[in-house]
Amino acid sequence: MLQKKVCMLGSFSVGKSSLVRRFVDSIFDERYHTTIGVKVDKKVVNANGEDLTLVLWDIYGEDAFQKMRMSYLRGMHGYVLVVDGTRRQTLDDALALNVRVLSEIGKVPAVLALNKCDLTDQWEIEPAQETQLAAAGWTLERTSAKTGDAVQDAFSKLAQAMLAK
Repeated sequence: MLQKKVCMLGSFSVGKSSLVRRFVDSIFDERYHTTIGVKVDKKVVNANGEDLTLVLWDIYGEDAFQKMRMSYLRGMHGYVLVVDGTRRQTLDDALALNVRVLSEIGKVPAVLALNKCDLTDQWEIEPAQETQLAAAGWTLERTSAKTGDAVQDAFSKLAQAMLAK
């Protein structure tokens, strides 16, 4: 069975760990747990009729004081770039991180997860920005680790893209 390394990337507290937990275990926990270093999980998915093991690297979030170590990305086949839709700055930070990833690793399949879509009354990302991102080639998913909305879809789209490559 094929295995593909997938990295979860983004700022601190955007929901990377919660998305992985929802995807792998169908669980959501309201308590915030800071990821220290990397936590690795696995899940078998079926993409295009083929079983594929996703090896999910949940990497600690970037902030103004701590940049992610690019060495964690070695051997990566794809990534989920996670943004907190209720904090506009996390989109800018994610796009800056993406530039670093592209220069270090090159182009690999990616999905941009606009997380926390269950909090629409607090949403800070304009529809026009989403349209621009899609026009720039991003595969976008509005996700919610809390409700499970589009979490499976985001990982399925990434798995399909990795198999197509």
